[in-house]
Amino acid sequence: MVHGDQSFLRTSPRPAPLGPAMLSAEGDLESGDQPCIQPEPLKSAYLPGKATPTGGGRAVSAGNSPKVTANGVPDIEDRILRITGYYGYNPGYSSHRREDGSESRPETPGSDASVETRSYQTCANTALKVLGGLLMVLCVSSSWVGTTQVVKLTFQSFSCPFFISWFSSNWNILFFPIYYSGHFFVTGEKQTPIQKFRECSKLFGEDGITLKLFIKRTAPFSILWTLTNYLYLLALKKLTATDVSALYCCHKAFVFLLSWIVLKDRFMGVRIVAAIMAITGIVMMAYADGFHGDSFVGVALAVGSASTSALYKVLFKMFLSSANLGEVAHFLSTMGFFNLVFISCVPLILYFTRVEPLGSLSSLPWGYLFGLAGLWLVFNILVHVGVVLTYPILISIGTLLSVPGNAAVDVLKHEVIFSVVRLAATCIICLGFLLLLLPEEWDSVTLQFFANIADKKSEEHGEELTESSGQTRSRSRANGTVSIPLA
Repeated sequence: MVHGDQSFLRTSPRPAPLGPAMLSAEGDLESGDQPCIQPEPLKSAYLPGKATPTGGGRAVSAGNSPKVTANGVPDIEDRILRITGYYGYNPGYSSHRREDGSESRPETPGSDASVETRSYQTCANTALKVLGGLLMVLCVSSSWVGTTQVVKLTFQSFSCPFFISWFSSNWNILFFPIYYSGHFFVTGEKQTPIQKFRECSKLFGEDGITLKLFIKRTAPFSILWTLTNYLYLLALKKLTATDVSALYCCHKAFVFLLSWIVLKDRFMGVRIVAAIMAITGIVMMAYADGFHGDSFVGVALAVGSASTSALYKVLFKMFLSSANLGEVAHFLSTMGFFNLVFISCVPLILYFTRVEPLGSLSSLPWGYLFGLAGLWLVFNILVHVGVVLTYPILISIGTLLSVPGNAAVDVLKHEVIFSVVRLAATCIICLGFLLLLLPEEWDSVTLQFFANIADKKSEEHGEELTESSGQTRSRSRANGTVSIPLA
């Protein structure tokens, strides 16, 4: 019985006696013969290793071999397939034939090779992404260390921090041209810069950018950007580059606190601990030289720079989190244009009030200014592009590595001697920064990791016990001892 389906049975004449000649698959009904039940021959079955049919509808004979039907399957095997229901046989249907009539192919070693090739490609892509991320970490750290150190060198002959901040921020206009050039050479799209600019301007709305939207969207971000840079430069006039870069790393803790309060992000205890550590490092840094003098003012300026940076990032996350790379480049270029048009009045006011006397144009350190602006632009490009090309955590690590980089330059070149309190404060801030990089599911992932290790150790211990018991039994048999288990 084949799965209760007996539609393949029909009446056919009694088969004639076997002779030297092979009989056809379907004989004529002779008069007077009683009908008998004979299975219908298999119409098509694919068996690996069997010869394919070479003839049409006639049978093929070869010596004393069993009868072979038109589909190339021996008659005896055909009957066995029908009786046992192998391959789910049904009349007129073969599981090895598709609905469209084409035979399905079994899995071949080539399919396994293609799977292995895809896995190799995935591993190669991951490795390239990690290597690119490590290179990006080195570039981000180097550009930020270079920017900080060039600022310190510029202050030796030109002490106008707001003008330096304004001049460097104007270079943000180059964001979109650089993006368009890279996009054109990589993708080869035949879009003019104006068409691409209009496409990316949809960030401001479906109607594109207008004067009202330009001021409304760009002004808050541009002001926060200018304040962040200006306060950072003022802090560098009071403190060493190492202290300022370490205090600036506290912006990560401020971002978490603002995101938790404003954006209702998930509460994480470990990040609260990291924020407390950042605040502790700030207090220790201020206490290093006493709560007075340039040290305390410098710490306050550096913390203010970190705070405005955190506010900028939270607002960016609130309004522009869904923007792509082209739209971000468009927005940063728009900020640079806003800085050039609307904030240019501030350096003029500071110049005429003698707060920042610039002197003659020929006396300005243009080499330092262009180098500083170029390094700052490279750092910002790497930060925004690196988030898209590689893992965002690597960009944060690159910013953190600027602290030991600046420390190495301060010790080797400027011969700075750090106190124990400052070193402890720097280490606490950096440790808190690393804790803030932990993913949201770090606790469950860690517990699962230790559980897997414990399971693996228990399995290895069980295998050792099994091997030792097997060796004990073999030695007992060799000595002629038989152990009888108790009921």
